[in-house]
Amino acid sequence: MDDQQGNHAPSLAGLRDDLRADCEKCFGLCCVALPFAASSDFAINKDAGTPCRNLQADFRCGVHQSLRQIGFRGCTVYDCFGAGQKLSQETYGGRDWRQAPELASQMYGVFPIMWQLHELLWYLTEALTFHAACSLHAKLDDVLRETKRFTELAPAELLRVDVPAHRAKVGELLREASELVRTEACRKQKGARIKARNVGRGADLIGAKLKGADLLGANLRGAYLIAADLRGANLRWADLIGADLRDTDLRGADLTDSLFLTQAQLNAAKGDAATKIPPSFTRPEHWA
Repeated sequence: MDDQQGNHAPSLAGLRDDLRADCEKCFGLCCVALPFAASSDFAINKDAGTPCRNLQADFRCGVHQSLRQIGFRGCTVYDCFGAGQKLSQETYGGRDWRQAPELASQMYGVFPIMWQLHELLWYLTEALTFHAACSLHAKLDDVLRETKRFTELAPAELLRVDVPAHRAKVGELLREASELVRTEACRKQKGARIKARNVGRGADLIGAKLKGADLLGANLRGAYLIAADLRGANLRWADLIGADLRDTDLRGADLTDSLFLTQAQLNAAKGDAATKIPPSFTRPEHWA
C-alpha cells in the first residue's frame, strides 16, 4: 500500500518541535493553573490556581520519578503540547507567577486557551502530511496559520478568542481529511473491514473485548475505550482523535499509521515491546 501520509511529506517530528512540552522552560503552569480531584489518577484534591504541593521553588516536580507509585498517574499522562513554555518564555517574556503575582490570575486563565490552540496545531500539522487529503491542504494551511496567529496574541487578546468556534471549524476540516485518508486506505485493502470503519464518533467501547480486531480505517473519534482489550488489534489508519485510551490494553497492537494520535493517549494506555507505534512517539516507560 502507498503511504497515505505521503512518502515525501514533511517530517512530523520536525513540524512538531514547538508542540512538545519542555518543562525546563515552563514555570510549572500546569501544576498551578489546572485543578484535579482525588481519584485513581490523583492522590489529592487541588483547586485551580493553587500550586501543587509537590511543586518546588525551581518549578520542578519534587516527586517526578515516583508519580505513578504515589498516586499521581494523571501527571504522567498530561501533555500541554508546548503551551507551557510558549506562555512562559514568549507570551509573558520570562516573567513567572511568583515574580509577577499581579499577573498570576491572568496567566491561569490564558494557559488553557493556549493549550487548546497548541493541541489544534498538533492535529493540523499532521493533517497537512496526508497525501490522500491534498485537496484540503490549502484550507488546512489557512486555518493552521490562523491558529498560529492566535498563539502570538497578547494575553488580553487571547482571552477574547472564541476557542469553541475555532475548534469547531478546525474539527470539521480534520474530519474531512480523516474521511479521505481512511476511505483511501480501505479501498487499497480491497474494501477490507468497511463495517469497522463505521464504529462511530463517541462510541461506548468501555471494557470492550476487541482482541485481534481488524480496525483498519475505523472511525474511533472520541470513542470511550477505557480498559478495552485491543491486544494484537490492527489500528492502522484508525482515527483516534479524542479517543479515551485510559488503561486500554494495546499490547501487540499496530498503531503505525493511526490518525491524530497523541503522546498523552499512549501514556494513558497499556502496551509492551510488541506494540507498534509511529516513529515520532516515545514508548512510555511504564510499558516495560
